[in-house]
Amino acid sequence: MAWTQSYCWSFLRITALLLAAPIFGASTFPVRARILLAVLVTALLAPSLPTLPAIDPLSPSGLIVASQQLVVGLAMGFLVQMLFAAVVIAGQTLAVTMGLGFAMAVDPQNGVQVPVLSQLYLILATLIFLAIDGHLILLAILADSFVLLPVGWSGWDSEIALNLVLWASQMFLSSLLLALPTLIALLLINLAFGVITRAAPQLNIFAVGFPVTIMAGFVFILLSMPAIFSLLIDMFDSGLAHAFELFR
Repeated sequence: MAWTQSYCWSFLRITALLLAAPIFGASTFPVRARILLAVLVTALLAPSLPTLPAIDPLSPSGLIVASQQLVVGLAMGFLVQMLFAAVVIAGQTLAVTMGLGFAMAVDPQNGVQVPVLSQLYLILATLIFLAIDGHLILLAILADSFVLLPVGWSGWDSEIALNLVLWASQMFLSSLLLALPTLIALLLINLAFGVITRAAPQLNIFAVGFPVTIMAGFVFILLSMPAIFSLLIDMFDSGLAHAFELFR
């Protein structure tokens, strides 16, 4: 029973993180592979963890501790998942503004229909997240969470949930910063077309405006890519740092 308890609590927290975290929690990630990965990480991590309390997993207190481990893992994974949601929102905003809102594709991360621009931004964000070893940093933060928030700790701070909700506002700010350069350029183009329409009412603005808007949108997205890369790296750094400080 003692050997089972040494692996049970860490397995629950790791499984909850892999369920909610980006990449690991993607709908295309096989469930069996996710469970095997959780078992492997638990086997590697459990010997280096602090001494865990002797709590019967089937007792009422054991059920409470199990719920706490699930909440901690889900909160950490959901916090990083919101960064990828900001990327999807930025792509949706640009797609609607450019007139590409009808061009939809299946998002492999969440298994839902998203515009192709959101798909492009999501692929870039995933590659950058893997390039900066974000997945390894997330697992390291999970290991440190057993020290910051030990198993069976009863001194839960009521501000943990509030900090997680307040972090959601950062998602909308990040999505705005991602889409802002191209949005400003498209706004100026639409204003120019408005002036042209007033000067030449017989011009079919729909036949001319949509191709120009789409082409200009892609051009400005290409020009803003270096800034987008830097912003994504800063977003991931800030999100992973906040995930580490969430339970401090």
